[in-house]
Amino acid sequence: MTTKKELLSRPIVHLDIKQHNVVSLVDAMADMAFSSRDVHRASSIYDMMLRDTECGVILCIAGSMVSAGMKQIFIDLIRNNMVDAIVSTGANIVDQDFFEALGFKHYIAEDQYKYGNEDATLRELAIDRIYDTFIDEDELRICDDTIEQITNSLETRPYSSREFLREMGAWLEKKGHTLAAGGVDSIVHAAYEKNVPIFIPAFSDCSAGFGLVAHQHARQGQPVVSIDSAKDFYELTKLKIENPSTGLLMVCGGVPKNFAQDIVVAAEILGSDAPMHKYAIQITVADSRDGALSGSTLKEASSWGKVDLTYEQMVYSEATLALPLITGYAYHKQAHAARTGKNWAAILDKVAEPVTA
Repeated sequence: MTTKKELLSRPIVHLDIKQHNVVSLVDAMADMAFSSRDVHRASSIYDMMLRDTECGVILCIAGSMVSAGMKQIFIDLIRNNMVDAIVSTGANIVDQDFFEALGFKHYIAEDQYKYGNEDATLRELAIDRIYDTFIDEDELRICDDTIEQITNSLETRPYSSREFLREMGAWLEKKGHTLAAGGVDSIVHAAYEKNVPIFIPAFSDCSAGFGLVAHQHARQGQPVVSIDSAKDFYELTKLKIENPSTGLLMVCGGVPKNFAQDIVVAAEILGSDAPMHKYAIQITVADSRDGALSGSTLKEASSWGKVDLTYEQMVYSEATLALPLITGYAYHKQAHAARTGKNWAAILDKVAEPVTA
């Protein structure tokens, strides 16, 4: 029987868009058809979005993008001022990015494993599978325990996910889990350094949830750390109110997509005449016909008053194919050259805590 060590021997290597100038390739797609032309238009819109220095760029991440090799792309977007806020699933940021910051890796699963025929064997070996990617369950438990330790060190009060993730970035800095200290770079630490807020609307649906559950279970009847999802929504809405011109780069769909789109409506409810998102790109393989969120079109979002129709593009492609082209195009055209960090996390840190009775 194949051993665990043998199965976890070929790590995922994260794609570095800085090393691949795709501008001529993507420009050639303008004279093609189908998804190629959609990719070119999406790339042009992202380029335009970044050159509009008044625009606040919100990156939305769903799917298992970090485990699939996209981590370095997101880090480069943060470090080059190509994104001002992130809305993500918990798995991407905690189970995958923070997990790798602790020194762990994701591994390539060979073809015979990705269709599920050997999942019982994988369970015996404590190997978790994400389609054609492996993760060590024992190492993932260490990630869960680390979140509990961070939670235990905090003042017992409600936190937005953005505040909690900032504490995770501070913990990485303190413990030397950084590129500068000889470790690996991470989305969490890059965002911490650049004051780019990360929001995870379903924060408990990942290793963070396990750590928070363990924390609260150990403190029955005592004050606890908790996550305030309404505070998440309010903070991101406040950013929309203070920076009315916004654009969305949405990778897959799900809760991050809707959460980011909804802040236009929330701002309106709070009495602000905030405009719809000026730019919007979504990469998805989901179908719109079942009415599910991931496949709903940006034109449909316009009917809700969330997305303007002038600069919007759906790209029907698996994200690991389209995202490197779209982001690489803008990076190598230096669309971000005139941009400076909007420092949104620092702005939110200055917001006074609400007074409770």
